[in-house]
Amino acid sequence: MAELSYRDAVIRGISQEMRRDKDVVLIGEDIGKAGGVFKATVGLYEEFGPLRVRDTPISEQAILGAAMGAAMTGLKPIAELMFAEFAAVCFDFIANEIPKQRYMTNGQLGCPLVIRFGNGGGVRFGAQHSQSIENWCMMIPGLKIVAPSSPVDIIGLMAAAVRSPDPVMFFEHKALYATKGEVPDGEIVDVLGKAKIVRPGKDCTIVALAMMVHRALGAADILARDHGIDAEVVDVRSLVPLDTQCILGSVVKTGRLFTVEENPRLCGWGAEIVSIVADEVFWDLDGPIVRITTPHIPLPAADNLEDMALPSVARIVERVSKVMNGSRA
Repeated sequence: MAELSYRDAVIRGISQEMRRDKDVVLIGEDIGKAGGVFKATVGLYEEFGPLRVRDTPISEQAILGAAMGAAMTGLKPIAELMFAEFAAVCFDFIANEIPKQRYMTNGQLGCPLVIRFGNGGGVRFGAQHSQSIENWCMMIPGLKIVAPSSPVDIIGLMAAAVRSPDPVMFFEHKALYATKGEVPDGEIVDVLGKAKIVRPGKDCTIVALAMMVHRALGAADILARDHGIDAEVVDVRSLVPLDTQCILGSVVKTGRLFTVEENPRLCGWGAEIVSIVADEVFWDLDGPIVRITTPHIPLPAADNLEDMALPSVARIVERVSKVMNGSRA
């Protein structure tokens, strides 16, 4: 067991799969000798060489076009697009080409590839480089959507993503790269589509993703200490497939549901979870479902304004405590 940063866990996760399978290749901008814009590919070029770690021009269409072709002809590419927003530049590949190949070829071709991004806000990069776009991709049939919150999950879910026969969108949170956590020695392989209860509780369920998991845990500690509210925190980890069994089981146990979402409120992933809960276990609810989200605005670059927009520990505590005490405020 060793303590590893989220950033170094990305490197370990990729290198684990590249050592295991010679067909795994890495492709993207500045991922080679430069070690990546987020320094999450440092050392991979030196270990695996220029044939398997391919620097590309600044062209997201070229990166995904090459990755798609490589996947269709037997390789298992990991493509990095740097900032998540750059997916918009090549969204035709993400929405129309990569996820539909198996369906359109009646199973004759697949696209087993991983598309990596630095996702999310909190690091003062402004409106065009701070968005959480996992809900953009969640709606597209044929894509799997993963957003790890911890170093150990990075490694295990990277292995599951690379070994998946389907294309996987892998969202690494920019504000978590420097955070650390305990990671076991040896090979780590997880399963896609499994949520994790990271804090058991009995009074309410807080469902969160990526950076918001850490804020939900911080809020849960304060709620227990200062308000006598024992919150269960569920780390969704995978939006597609979605572990409805874990989420519904937690809601049935606690009778209350709060979602904490970094993406803008309109059409956020939490809305889908709320819909499922309302359909499946409505009569087990003891109170209103509440979504705690970023407003439907571009994220500001100013630190005080960005902090105000993103769900914070204080805002989670305030909303949960008020609603649990009978107020809709």
